[in-house]
Amino acid sequence: MIANKSKNESSMLGSSSATHIFDTARENFVRAADQMANVQPQYAQAFSNLQLDYMQTVKNVIENTISAQKQLVGSWNIPVSTPYIEQFTRQSNEITNNTLRAVGINNQLAINVLDLARENLRIYSRTVDAVTDVNTNIAKACAYFSAAQHQQYSKQ
Repeated sequence: MIANKSKNESSMLGSSSATHIFDTARENFVRAADQMANVQPQYAQAFSNLQLDYMQTVKNVIENTISAQKQLVGSWNIPVSTPYIEQFTRQSNEITNNTLRAVGINNQLAINVLDLARENLRIYSRTVDAVTDVNTNIAKACAYFSAAQHQQYSKQ
């Protein structure tokens, strides 16, 4: 059937088909991205719930372990010297404070990295928009040039 059509009609059909293919591909990709975006809050909530449950479990393990050890040592009636208690308390507090500072610095670093990753995605998106604009302008210029040449040759 296409062989019987004029060259102009075939190019119009091809252009329309290509446009339809690109529109279909765009719609399908956007639908897939929308579906992923819709599920993301559920993943984030599930992960957050897991983290909260994990931290509660850690606290329970700490409480139960310390309580059991306290009862065990308390039943032995072993005297512990005051200087040892003071030194242990001071060192334990110092280690804990240093660890918490290090964890805080690490957390801030992780948050900064995530913020930078978001900014890089924004920059990438703007770059893709700019490249698309340039490519669209090039395609329009080529089409205009081609049409102008076609008209020039048609006049001859």
